[in-house]
Amino acid sequence: MTTPAARAFVPMLHVASLPRAIAFYAALDCHATELHQQPDRDDPTWAWMQSPGGAEFMLVQADAPIDDGVQGVLFYVYCDDVVAMRERVLAAGLAAGELTYPFYRPNGEFRLSDPDGYVLMVTHAGD
Repeated sequence: MTTPAARAFVPMLHVASLPRAIAFYAALDCHATELHQQPDRDDPTWAWMQSPGGAEFMLVQADAPIDDGVQGVLFYVYCDDVVAMRERVLAAGLAAGELTYPFYRPNGEFRLSDPDGYVLMVTHAGD
């Protein structure tokens, strides 16, 4: 008998506008691979997001207004080339923070906030 184990840990972000959030995350090479739409709605209400590198998360239409001052989670986004990812994000017109090199991230990291106030720390994968 095998011991049950979690196979994935997938966050679901409540967002004010699904189309806006999908467009934002496209700048990080994350794309909606599944969409669900309620029959009485014009826009989708749920999306499964994936990147070619294997990142996965869900977006869901919020039932109430989003208070971007109280998002209590910090997401780390790992990539192979932090400088190139920051350039990609800036080219997409997003406000990326300065590239810093703390001792625990010698290849750099930068901060990015999504339209709903979720904070993303973009950093390198591995050492």
